[in-house]
Amino acid sequence: MQLVNFSVTNFRSITNAHNIKMSSSTILIGKNNEGKSNILKGLNIAMNILQYHAMTSSKQLRVSGRRSEDENSYYWSRDFPINIQDRKRGTQTIFKLEFNLNENELFNFKNTIGSNLNGTLTIEIKIGKENSPKITVPKRGRGNLTKKSKEIANFIAGKITFNYIPAIRTDQEAFYVVRRMLSEELKKLENQEEYINALKTIKNLQTPILEALSDKIKKPLMEFLPNIKGVSIEISEDIRRTSLRNDFDIIINDGIPTNLSYKGDGVKSLAALSLLKSRVTQDGVSIIAIEEPESHLHPSAIHQLNEVISGLSENNQVIITTHNPLFVDRQEIKSNIIVNLGKAKPAKDIKQIRELLGIKASDNLLNASFVLVVEGNDDVIALKAILSSLSNELNKNIKNNMLVIEQIGGAGNLSYKLSLLNNTLCVYHIFLDNDEAGKNAFEKAKEENLASVKNTTFVTCNGSPKSELEDCYNLDTYREQIIEKFGVDLNSNKFRNNKKWSDRVRDVFLDQGKAWNDDIESEVKYIVAKAISLNPTNALNEHKRNSIDALVKTLEKIVKS
Repeated sequence: MQLVNFSVTNFRSITNAHNIKMSSSTILIGKNNEGKSNILKGLNIAMNILQYHAMTSSKQLRVSGRRSEDENSYYWSRDFPINIQDRKRGTQTIFKLEFNLNENELFNFKNTIGSNLNGTLTIEIKIGKENSPKITVPKRGRGNLTKKSKEIANFIAGKITFNYIPAIRTDQEAFYVVRRMLSEELKKLENQEEYINALKTIKNLQTPILEALSDKIKKPLMEFLPNIKGVSIEISEDIRRTSLRNDFDIIINDGIPTNLSYKGDGVKSLAALSLLKSRVTQDGVSIIAIEEPESHLHPSAIHQLNEVISGLSENNQVIITTHNPLFVDRQEIKSNIIVNLGKAKPAKDIKQIRELLGIKASDNLLNASFVLVVEGNDDVIALKAILSSLSNELNKNIKNNMLVIEQIGGAGNLSYKLSLLNNTLCVYHIFLDNDEAGKNAFEKAKEENLASVKNTTFVTCNGSPKSELEDCYNLDTYREQIIEKFGVDLNSNKFRNNKKWSDRVRDVFLDQGKAWNDDIESEVKYIVAKAISLNPTNALNEHKRNSIDALVKTLEKIVKS
């Protein structure tokens, strides 16, 4: 089961956010006070109403009977938009949830409810001034499912685990998550004979104490209330079971064992979120709604948390609100929902998200969605031509600036450049020389959660333990240009060995009596790159192009995703 659409009408600052598409990972983005949090709060209230409806016998539910107006319940005076509360019509808040059911769930629905579905189930909740939700189940074709709203709500509620984590996170949020997890795990014991017998033993031990206490308070009560015939103190079976699931402490041992209640806000925040990582719903779906996951966290911890949230979306539906570009989905752009002026719509492109978040991107990255990170400008010149010649898809993306090849000015600058790309909302892939500098730069970026094995390709050439991009080229493509400029012929025994390309060129220059330094090396690489760009179709050595071909396949997959 999956929540695929959510609509909100007239809830706080939201007037008509209709058909908000929900995927495995949905990101709500917007400026302050535009309604991101209210969409999440609305979803939380809708889920609570649905679950409460499933647990009660009446179809008309009054949910305002609590003493305090908590955030999990609906209160018309607080939650209906204040600026339109005095109008005569349209004074209801409306939530609409649309679920997709798989074949097994459709089969169970028919057996449980006695009706067929076409794959989707929509539930509508309307609440007016009386704070009494009315739940209907719209259905196309014959049949009225609204009469079975309680059974349907019970069916849905039994297959959905919903966790809402607000922006202001305390230890209570962590305790709530653990309490839910602990309750579900301990509940499995209640069908075991040994556990059932243990509960009976506890009951038998408690009963004489409860009876004695009942007799003890009966006499003084009868003095003031002579019509009392008896007094009994009872612990119901449900309370006896659930009380054994709910009382616990969380002790964090970071050198000194300390109750979570006494830890700082950052630890409490991470605890509340990270505890959800192990949540897996075997039957149905688990939905986790997180408001501003970056709250209370140090920048370094935000990177770690982003990995946790990415992991959560593999087995759960995750819905978050954020101001931080790190949490933006850069590959599935439509998973980012723009909330503005009380409405919510999928983002059209990465540029729209950047403008909303106030991100300043350099000119060449302004429209880019994908970036290939390379070491030097000569790599940019050569690869732009080579990739365009090898792939029509890449050629198209390079021409329209969707795919940009960005240099970092040396492997040592990799981590810094990647951190900037993170903040400009670009999906990037890294292409590095397979030498010591490239490997060290990768390891550093990996430690900082900026690079991974998946998003990095190294230049690898058969027979070359250390290799550079130039090792992949045909010598004939640039040999004449080197002779013309420097009077050096690279068709030499000094050039034919398994050293990396720049070392081989240096050896030839020195062998032929020419000077060699960093400036000359840079000039040679530039001349080679220009020669490759003029003849890209013949540029690659057939025996040493394997990593280039692998890079093409990887980039094609990225830009098509």
